[in-house]
Amino acid sequence: MSFPAYQSYKESGVEWLGQVPSHWDTIQLRHLVDCCDGARVPLNAEQRADRKGLIPYWGANSIVDYVDAALFDEELVLLGEDGAPFLDRTKPVAFRSVGPIWPNNHVHVLRPLHSGSARYLAYALNSTDYVPFIDGSTRDKLTQSSMVGIPVAWPSKSERDAIAAFLDRETAKIDALVEAQERLIALLKEKRQAVISHAVTKGLAPSAPMKASGVEWLGQVPAHWEVTRLKRVVSSITVGIVVEPSKYYVDEGVPALRSLNVRPGRIRPDDLVFISDEANELHSKSKLNAGDIVAVRTGQPGTAAVVPSEFHGANCVDLIIIRKGHELCEQFLCWFLASDGALQQFAEGSGGAIQLHFNVSAANELVLAVPPLAEQQRIATELDRNVRMLDALVSESEAAITLLQERRAALISAAVTGKIDVRANAAPMQEANAA
Repeated sequence: MSFPAYQSYKESGVEWLGQVPSHWDTIQLRHLVDCCDGARVPLNAEQRADRKGLIPYWGANSIVDYVDAALFDEELVLLGEDGAPFLDRTKPVAFRSVGPIWPNNHVHVLRPLHSGSARYLAYALNSTDYVPFIDGSTRDKLTQSSMVGIPVAWPSKSERDAIAAFLDRETAKIDALVEAQERLIALLKEKRQAVISHAVTKGLAPSAPMKASGVEWLGQVPAHWEVTRLKRVVSSITVGIVVEPSKYYVDEGVPALRSLNVRPGRIRPDDLVFISDEANELHSKSKLNAGDIVAVRTGQPGTAAVVPSEFHGANCVDLIIIRKGHELCEQFLCWFLASDGALQQFAEGSGGAIQLHFNVSAANELVLAVPPLAEQQRIATELDRNVRMLDALVSESEAAITLLQERRAALISAAVTGKIDVRANAAPMQEANAA
């Protein structure tokens, strides 16, 4: 869809706004809203737990809870103060709110001075270049004094209404397409998990004779598979450097893998740390061989990958290291660790109230069904092929979402800065609203 430009333009005097239609004004936010930040009251989690209700409790980016009372009950614009994604134009930092809310101290509360302008203002503030206005050493912060100086391209009320109506309609269409892609991704990931779990517990031959495994979650397995514990089919299970690993870090030396380097089925070589040769010898038990499996044990236990040849001789930090036996295919074992049955055991064997934690003793006791080596290799090869296809479809959907979000942001920016004239396209929606 293409849209006409306005007949004439003038310089706005603001670099990121550029030219605006000749009959538009450029007005600082201080002249368009009353800032009501002084009425905000933060509630911690314990306080909110004592005040459960139906009133949205707002943080910097979204509703974070529901409480039993409201501080405001009107049409407002909520604009993130700190922790909002100010530098990502595809993510909203401003929201129109209608009705009762309780905002905390991480979101600015703005009362529009012009009736009915909240929708337009929210769109305009989501197209602002916040680089000149944010501050903060650890997280981006938009102070009140900086916020009120934000320039807004300001057309007449009729144009503001037309632009807001147009954007409501067009962004709703884009949002629906994004939601459809997100549902597809969820289904593809469910399919991926089902394919993995079936292959490593039932095999590839649907007509193969089956037997009871004796394990409730495992159910029946092919009759010629052996149900055993991991410790009986691997050479060793150990753990990487756990105690103060950072004291061994050097600028150059032996690479050491951490949990952020382990992704499902692959090693990510970015953000490596290095330890000295002396530290590597001191922690020789966690030296890695090509073909070893490293598994995350804290946060997302079970995320595992086979160590490739380029990391032979490397070390690792706080990872479980599984060294396979002669009758075990490392790729098959890696796929098993990603299966539902393994994940269930990880959850049951994990401790820690804040985040899941998987230890060596629990890894030793993992139950799995093991086919003959040649069959393991066939299963691993088939999973590589099938999962790669599913992952490619997920990547395509993720790329489509990115393009849709970029399109959405560009459309909003073009409309609220007057680069396109959408008044004629807004008419059908305005007529429908009037009816």
